[in-house]
Amino acid sequence: MPDQPRVVLLRPLVKSPLIEVGEYSYYDDPHDPTAFETRNVLYHYGPEKLVIGRFCALGTGVRFIMNGANHRMDGPSTFPFPTMGGSWSKHFDLLAGLPNRGDTVVGNDVWFGYDAMVMPGVRIGHGAIIGSGAVVTTDVPDYGIVGGNPARLIRTRYTDRDVARLLAVAWWDWPAEHITEHLRTIMSGSIAELEAAVPG
Repeated sequence: MPDQPRVVLLRPLVKSPLIEVGEYSYYDDPHDPTAFETRNVLYHYGPEKLVIGRFCALGTGVRFIMNGANHRMDGPSTFPFPTMGGSWSKHFDLLAGLPNRGDTVVGNDVWFGYDAMVMPGVRIGHGAIIGSGAVVTTDVPDYGIVGGNPARLIRTRYTDRDVARLLAVAWWDWPAEHITEHLRTIMSGSIAELEAAVPG
């Protein structure tokens, strides 16, 4: 991004077919923001996907833990012996069928605070806010604000009725030129003003 070497748009950087990022979503990191795919998406051996919507803001250190991090818990040891190779590798079948919570999906216009962590298979709704240091272990509703470890719903940003109105507007799907024309309404207007600005 211009004059912001620590901020990168993620969509052009991501190469893995298991990661989808919507337009305009960015990551901020003073060290190496371009390494997001390898440093911030961890244990991603597939087949589950990480899907991040449009217009998401990811603060420094946001991490997504994927299903590959799971270990067996039904026996005396959780250690993944077969991954060490050698004579232990003939027991690789013991690592099949580990718990898999499916894809991790982030809606549009989600703001992640510094050092937030998202666990496998979580779904985060549109317009949500994830507090700094939060460990998100369960789904987050549209326009919910969560924080803590494990993250808990602090409150929602709008009433259920207003959330439904905002989801119907879905400004993140508007053409870029229409977003530009109505930027002030998107950032600081009322829901009624946003509804009035919906492309015809």
